[in-house]
Amino acid sequence: MDTFRALVANQDGDRITASVKTLSLSDLPPGDVTIRVLYSSVNYKDALALTPNGGVVRNYPVVPGIDLTGEVVASKSPDFSVGDQVLAHGYLIGTGQHGGYAEYARLPADQVVHLGSLSPHDGAAIGTAGFTAAMSVQALIDWGIAPDAGAIVVTGASGGVGSISVDLLAAAGYQVVASTGKGKAAELLKELGAAEVIERLPADPEAKPRPLNKARWAGAVDCVGGATLADVLSAVDYGGAVAASGLTGGAGLKTTVMPFILRGVALLGMDSVLLPIAQRRKLWGLLGDSLRPRHLAAVTTDLDIGDGKAVTGVIDQVRDGKFTGRAVVRVAGGF
Repeated sequence: MDTFRALVANQDGDRITASVKTLSLSDLPPGDVTIRVLYSSVNYKDALALTPNGGVVRNYPVVPGIDLTGEVVASKSPDFSVGDQVLAHGYLIGTGQHGGYAEYARLPADQVVHLGSLSPHDGAAIGTAGFTAAMSVQALIDWGIAPDAGAIVVTGASGGVGSISVDLLAAAGYQVVASTGKGKAAELLKELGAAEVIERLPADPEAKPRPLNKARWAGAVDCVGGATLADVLSAVDYGGAVAASGLTGGAGLKTTVMPFILRGVALLGMDSVLLPIAQRRKLWGLLGDSLRPRHLAAVTTDLDIGDGKAVTGVIDQVRDGKFTGRAVVRVAGGF
């Protein structure tokens, strides 16, 4: 336990490289809970961590992996005991401090969540993306959008957040329309519960955006941002809401106030990074119970961390929008 292996990202001029290194426990940040990491996963933020000027990493070198599951091997906190199975994600994990692509991690106790009924593998399969999906679905439910209100559109539906959102919404009885640019993902999305699969929005990217379009959606989970989010907002019915968490389509938002002041549409921002720990633990409890994804295995690809090449290969696909579902990385025993 004195030394361990980790996939470390380094900055080399205008390049970011990643390779397996041997670290010691003294390389870990201060914290109350030391965890033997069993699994991590691949998220878009991990891709940004390995992208020059990605904007998420404060200083290199860093161990990426913005979420992790594992077993407590040392604890200074009365809330956690050796042998407890736990998970953690958000905060500075994998960006401002070493994250999940290492055999060990050390964190403050108020960033750690008991896995409860979830296995370490399933906790990682849900991960940041699935947690964000659950936040989004719960936000629409809390806003008061009932299953009989009309169709809910999910954009970027073949990605990690999108695919689990489709699963959770369908399980809750909503009519789900899945929007994706990956035609090959249609069969999977219907298996997850989508009533309809449509092309990427807007349907005509060259058309001049309209302040208001014909109302099509009772609500939406937007995982894309940019022109897609603007198009969705313009077509949400009166009193509807959009839970937004993505920016793969761009950080800009060219829209008008019309959806907000003429239809009372709400734009609900989803931030899983700094969500207070009490709310985080409560939602994870639901993910192990009433919000548990029904088709997690169908959207999960498993890989060993190995020499890092398989992980960086998936990261490249995620960055380019070519990966479908979730990638779980086996860390302990996976090198």
